[in-house]
Amino acid sequence: MLFGLFGSRAKPPASPPPVAVRAGQADALLKRLEWTVIRRLDGLLQGDYRTLMRGTGLDLADLREYQLHDDVRHIDWNVTARLQQPHVRVFTEDREMAAWFLLDLSPSVDFGSGTQRKRDVLQGFAGVLARLLSRHGNRVGAMLYGGQGRAAVDTVLPARGGRLQVLQLLQLLMAPSGVPARTGAKPHGPTQLAELLRAAQHTLRQRSTVFVVSDFISEPGWDKPLGELARRHDVVAVRLLDPLELALPNLGLVTVRDAETGEQMLVDTNDGGFRQRFARIAAQREAELREALARAGVDTLELSTDDDLADAILRFVDLRRRRLGVRRGLPAHLGVSA
Repeated sequence: MLFGLFGSRAKPPASPPPVAVRAGQADALLKRLEWTVIRRLDGLLQGDYRTLMRGTGLDLADLREYQLHDDVRHIDWNVTARLQQPHVRVFTEDREMAAWFLLDLSPSVDFGSGTQRKRDVLQGFAGVLARLLSRHGNRVGAMLYGGQGRAAVDTVLPARGGRLQVLQLLQLLMAPSGVPARTGAKPHGPTQLAELLRAAQHTLRQRSTVFVVSDFISEPGWDKPLGELARRHDVVAVRLLDPLELALPNLGLVTVRDAETGEQMLVDTNDGGFRQRFARIAAQREAELREALARAGVDTLELSTDDDLADAILRFVDLRRRRLGVRRGLPAHLGVSA
């Protein structure tokens, strides 16, 4: 029953969102992100944008020992037989690649206990990463799940390059979400994240870097299709969370609502035993979620609603550098053992 507390809001918004989002609003958001986040990152990433994406190519650049997350198809069996140690071929990376954003816009991402909702964090991350990648010639595309108030993939934005593509993505993300409490429509229903991942398997034909951005509050069974997607693509799980989902403060009697099913319940947060049970269930869910992501074999970035977006992206870039075995100061395609 406590699962309904995750992604719920104590009070609905005072007024509904506008019916449509003008292009100027998306442009204003992108300009703000460029000024507050991207401008700061430009001075810290030092042009090493290629660590954000794993490239593929035909030109052999190096040989090195096999590491845990390497593609077994790149094992050089002749060198492996001679040295009695698995070695893989490292290829010169293509400079133009496609990045896809699989975006979970189900009602639970509308939750936020502070000044930001998880949806705001999702918009900022997708906008910044899409702009960083597209301005270097890479193409970006997106698949949106739950954006029209239905538990389904409702929008596919084909991969293209340029600033206009980023603006179109942001415009889609800023559109009304169709949350049942706002519209009086039928409840969204439990999120089926596996549907989004299976749809991506059929849609993404060319090897790409895939960002799965979700709070992973979903019906079980998504870890298997996530692992299958990771076998064909370079997948990064971007997990959205809010501090209130991990521990409840003493707020007295609070009415909470499951944003996806519409179920409501009155809870007494003054009860210390209740708060302890909530924390215990939250900790168990955290452990199960991280185990499932590790089992799928994907890189993971956690984004909290109280995070600094630039700092979080820098953590992500550092993770990628370590994962790819890239030493600071060397070109990204010359991967070496860490």
